[in-house]
This record gives sequence, C-alpha cells and structure tokens, in this order.
Amino acid sequence: MLEKLFGRRKERADKRVRQFILWFDELTIADVGLVGGKNASLGEMYQTLTKKGMRIPNGFAITAHAYRYLLEKTGIEREMRKVLQGLNVKNVRDLSERGRQVRQLIRHAEFPEELRTMIVDAYVKLSKKYGKKAVDVAVRSSATAEDLPEASFAGQQETFLNIHSEHDLIDACKDCFASLFTNRAISYRVEKGFDHFDVALSIGVQKMVRSDMACSGVMFTLDTETGFRDAVFVTGSWGLGENIVQGAVNPDEYYVFKPTLRQGFESLISKTLGSKEKTMIYSIEGSKPVKNIDTPKEKQEVFCLSDEEVLELAKWGCMIEEHYTQKKGHWTPMDIEWAKDGELNKLFIVQARPETVQSQKKTNFLEEYRLKQKGKVLIEGKSVGSKIASGLAHVIRDVKDMAKFKAGEILVTEMTDPDWVVIMKQASAIITDKGGRTSHAAIVSRELGLPCVVGTNNATRTLATGQKITISCAEGDVGKVYEGLLRFGVEKTNLEHVERPKTKVMMNVGNPEEAFELSFLPNDGVGLAREEFIINSYIQIHPMALLKYDRLDEDVKIKIDALTKGYENKARFFVDKLAQGIAMISAAFYPKDVIVRVSDFKTNEYANLIGGAAFEPKEENPMIGWRGASRYYNAGYKEAFALECKALKKVRDEMGLKNVKVMIPMCRTVDEGRKVLKVMAENGLARGKNGLEVYVMCELPANVVLADQFSELFDGFSIGSNDLTQTTLGIDRDSALIADLFDERNEAVKRLVEYAITQVKEHKRKIGICGDAPSTYPEFAEFLVKCGIDSISLSPDAVLKTTIVINNAEKKYRR
Repeated sequence: MLEKLFGRRKERADKRVRQFILWFDELTIADVGLVGGKNASLGEMYQTLTKKGMRIPNGFAITAHAYRYLLEKTGIEREMRKVLQGLNVKNVRDLSERGRQVRQLIRHAEFPEELRTMIVDAYVKLSKKYGKKAVDVAVRSSATAEDLPEASFAGQQETFLNIHSEHDLIDACKDCFASLFTNRAISYRVEKGFDHFDVALSIGVQKMVRSDMACSGVMFTLDTETGFRDAVFVTGSWGLGENIVQGAVNPDEYYVFKPTLRQGFESLISKTLGSKEKTMIYSIEGSKPVKNIDTPKEKQEVFCLSDEEVLELAKWGCMIEEHYTQKKGHWTPMDIEWAKDGELNKLFIVQARPETVQSQKKTNFLEEYRLKQKGKVLIEGKSVGSKIASGLAHVIRDVKDMAKFKAGEILVTEMTDPDWVVIMKQASAIITDKGGRTSHAAIVSRELGLPCVVGTNNATRTLATGQKITISCAEGDVGKVYEGLLRFGVEKTNLEHVERPKTKVMMNVGNPEEAFELSFLPNDGVGLAREEFIINSYIQIHPMALLKYDRLDEDVKIKIDALTKGYENKARFFVDKLAQGIAMISAAFYPKDVIVRVSDFKTNEYANLIGGAAFEPKEENPMIGWRGASRYYNAGYKEAFALECKALKKVRDEMGLKNVKVMIPMCRTVDEGRKVLKVMAENGLARGKNGLEVYVMCELPANVVLADQFSELFDGFSIGSNDLTQTTLGIDRDSALIADLFDERNEAVKRLVEYAITQVKEHKRKIGICGDAPSTYPEFAEFLVKCGIDSISLSPDAVLKTTIVINNAEKKYRR
C-alpha cells in the first residue's frame, strides 16, 4: 500500500517537474508551445540526427510554464500591464523607459523556491552527465511564438554564455525572462499584432561547446542574398559565436553546392577569407563570463575551418533541412548555429531554426534595380539584398543617440544589435563598419527589405550626418556607397508570362558574385563564362609570375604575398581561385550547360597583371597578336595554361560540376586546334572523357570557311560577332578613328554567320552565338533565328526583351 502511495506521489512529482523541465532527449516538436521553436528543434534533432552522426550538446529546456508560473506567483503581471498601457512604440524615449521598468520588475522578482529547486536539480543532473561539479552552460531564450513563417522572433531575446554556477544560472534565467521585454521585442510584437502576454518565453540550458578555444559560426541552407536554394552558406570566426551574430567581426565565408555534395563530391565552391579582428573567449576574472580579445594577425590570415570541416557542416545542414522539409511537407531551409570544441577538436550543432526571409519570397516576380547615373564611390563593403536607396546619412555611434534619428534617413553605424531594431525600421538603408552577411544588421535588413552594406570598416569615419549619398546593392557581391543622390530605376517582370522559345536563350556571365541572382532569369544556361573577370578580380596575378615566383623582384613578391596569404604553393592559389570562380557560375546554372571560355587576354592585358610585364612581349597590334589558342601550346605560356586546365578539371572531377564545357578562343588553324586539344589531354582534360565537350569560338573567317574541318575536332561552335566583324572588315575595334565603320550587321558579316550556321549543322555539331550583336540589335537576333541557330547567349540585361524578339521571330519563320 505504501509503495503504491509513494509511487503515485513520485509520479505526480515527476509530472510537475516535467511541466517546467524537459530534457532534449525527451522533447518533441509537439512541445513547441511549451519550449519555443529553437528548443523543440534541438530536442527533435538530438533524438533523430545524432543517430546519423551529427553532434549536438545535451541539455534541458525550462518551459513557458515556468515563465507564467513566475508571473503568477510573484503577482507582477498586473504591474507590467500597467507600465505598458498606452505605449507608443514609435516614441523611442517612451519605449526605452517603459521597457526598462518592465525588465526591472522581472529581474527583482523573487523566484518561487520550488521553481528554483527544479532548475538547480536539472543543472546538477546535467553536470553529473558531463562528470563535472558545475558544468559550463549556454543559457538561450526561445519565445513560444518564434520562427513562424510570417514572423521570425529570432534575435529578439538574449543568450548568456559560460554560465557555471547555480546562482549565475538563476540570474541568467531572470535576465532571459526579462529579455522578453527588450525595446526591440516590444516593438516587434506590436508591429506583428501579438499581445505581449500571449507570447511566453522558454529557456534552453545547453552544455557549452569550447569554441572559445577554436571557432564557431552560422550556416544557412540557402544563399541569404538571393534565395538560391542549392547552396549551403557557412560563416565562421575564431572564438565564441556571438561576435558573428552581433556583427562584431567580418567572418570567413564558404559556399557548398548541395546537389553534387549529395552525390559524394567535394563541392566547396567558394572560400573568402574574413579579417576576424576579435575573438570572444571565457573570462576568468571579472564579473562578465566572456570577453573579447584582439585576434593575433597570424590567425586573421588563415581560415578558421579546414575544407573537410566545411563539408562536414554542409552535410549536417542538408540533413537538418531534409529532416524538417520531410516533416513539414514543404521546402524548409534552415538557419543553423555551429561551434567547434577546441578541447575535443570536434564540430557541434548548437541551434537551428527555419529561415524566414528568402524562403517566404515569391520567385515568379523579378525586380531589378539599376543606377541611371555614375558617381564617386565613397566606400565599399558586402552587399545585402539587391536594392538601391538614396538619402541623407545619419551617423550614430552610440545607442543613446537613437532618438535623434529621423524616418527615411540612411543609418550609418559601427554595428547593430537587437536594440537598434526600432530605428532600423525607420531607415531607408543601413551601412555598418563591421559584420558579415549573417550579422544582425544583415538579417534584419533582409527581413525589412532594405539595402544594406556591411563590413565597410570605415563608414562612420568617412560619412557625415546630413551628407547626401546613394547606397547600391544592385552591382553584385560588393555594396557601394556613392556621393550624392543618384537617379535609379526599378523594373518588375512577371516571369510566369515569359514564353520559352525553341531556340536556347543563354547568358554571358563573367562575375561569379552575380551568378546566383542571374540564375533566376529565364534561361537555358551560360553560353559564355569568361575567365578574364575571375583572373582580373580574384587572382590579379599573372600565372607565370606565380610559377616563377623565385625569379621575381622583391616589390612584386610583396604584392603577391599580400594576395596569397596561406599559400606556400603560389601556383595553387591560381588553380583554387579560378576553380572557385568557375564553380560559382556553374553551380548557379546546374545542370544546364555552362560553356567556359579559357583565358583570352591580349598581351598588353596580361602585362597589366601583377608580375605580368616580365612575361609578355610588346606587340604593335595585340588585338590580332599572341592571344587565344596560340598561347596554350607555346613554351611561353604552356605551363600557365596547364593551371587553367587543372582548375577546370577540379571543377568537373572534384566538385562534380560536369555541366562545364570548355571553349577555345581565337583558334586560327585546324592544326592549332589539334595542338591545344593535345595539351588539354596531357593535363587531364581529354575531349570525350567523363563527358567533356570542347567548343571552339567561330570568330575568324578561317573558322567559317573551314567549318567542316573544325567540326571534326570540336563538339560545338560559338560565334563571336565582335572579332568576326573585326577580322572580316579589317577593323581594329580598339581604334576610335574607324569605330563608325564597325557594325555586326554588315552584309559580309551576316553572310559568314549564315554560312557558318549552315555548315556546322550539316556536320551535326551545335552552334550558338555569344557576341554582343543579338543583345544590342533586335533585328540581328531575328536574323539568327531565321538562319536556324541553336542558341543565342545574351548579356543579362537583354535576356527578357530579346526572348520576346526570339519568340516573335520563331512564329514568323515557323520554327
């Protein structure tokens, strides 16, 4: 009888504890109303994905019942309601004062003894699990209404790190509960129509990962700027992760391509080194549990993750996304925090929530912002979004000056945290000194639909309050701030109304940073991916200078060393950077064809690269001199071309992007074509192996006249209308004196184009065009359709309007 009585008492006691404390290994997504989205997700992942090899630190959730129990037992809810009555959230001073009063009420409330005991008992139990007297934990807030598709409460409440005593844990819990009434949280609830007392707060108590001794960061399972869904975007920096979330550092950035990662390839398609100026570590002395120190220069100059670790994180990101996509029945991209334990030398997932900005956007409408004026660039940083805004700058260095900010101004500050949200909502654009694309400023700007430039380093020192500026995020990865109020326009297109023609409409793409965004245009792939932009912008160094580094002058070596930090093998730098640039373009359009033209600089352009002057001859007319195919088998460049081949091989064989085709420019003779193909095969790029197709530019009369013979060597042709016009009419297209005679519509050029199309198709090879003519002249595009061309590759800004021309031409000529 007594055993039954005590058993029932224990059952009731356990049930009561479970009202307030739930362990990650017993949580389910059904508990989301009790523990919030983040804690429910952690519990769900802990029970399912750790069985598949993912590592997640153990812990427990203090449920929303505990928060409501605190309000009920202490009787402070009535006072809180009284303080908030009649609040105007647009009045920054009023909001700040009332928020402070409510937070003080919660912090000074006496914790009910039974609640305190349950929390402490759970903490003791967690400490025993890790074999410690007082385990170090992270204490994270999780609002019970957070991460809804229409309202992300992410970042609204607080997180406290390196909590390692019972007393500090209770204080941290009070601070978490109080953070439900920060200024930004109050304002956000009002904006989204939530009653302050319908939203409760849960707390996650989780074993700390010792990333203070290693690194940490944020990972999204889509591209945060464009919504491109086939990439995992990883950011990382040394130390604890709050610096990245707060935007206090410019982190390392990595992109991994999901489709070929799932096929088993090492699809790390991009790496960008961040400056990582600060490192957050445990604080042994003082009242604060963590502190920031300056990152040693040698650590700033190396990546915080190995390639293998980035790929492991990306695989986990895909696992998490797939888990929640299957569970919810629709695509669910995720926003994930990770950390590396410096003691264990292992990676962990510490938090995950659904991404709620890009995943909610409609992709059937295309909105394009374009500057209509040019101006002086004042500063540059990383662009967030793709919009343009102009207005008056307002530099604010301290949160206490927020009340001076006026609606419609452009906010300029060192960095933002959630306390800044109130005025961020009033801004027309945002510029910060610090932070990356996963910083607070970037995340909030996306949610608000504002253009934002982060990581400028010196915006607050360069710009002045009241200064007229224009901020442009419409020019790729680099966000620019211009002097003055520049004119700009916006074009909106309903892509559902764009009819697809039979003729393939492809694109000319040079800048890898624009590739993800451009992939949303109606297209059939990339007809011309130029290596020159990648070499000029990302590498900047002549490949022979990297191969012959020891022979260079000291001043040239200093320039090269600054660009090739972390590379002992200088030639490897060229291969890696070129491969990453090509891979970003190829991944954006996968599995559609991406035709990559190998380098086609003229000698004077090669000479302008760092170290290039020592390896390039001076020519009277470089336009028709030592360029294109003639370089690739020549002793003066053959070794450098081998690096290009290695980069292309890496993209296809290691990253799995077999949609890449290779195109040879300026191939003057059939024999020259054989020589180039032989060199390519010697460097692992044999035509036909692993499905490799090799194209040739049709840009010389010789290519047209001998199209039958070139067809025996190459799989396809691409008409270069610029050079074909130049060589047909005998016009140097760099000469201003005879520029008026240059016209691709000249009858001689058109006859050659028509003959080339006829001959190539007779020999059952593919033929397209990548020159400017169809982008510039609608009538030339119509002419090409009439001739029966297979594909037309256009500049991105001409794709939509020329597609309409092609559709009309196909109807006219019954194609």
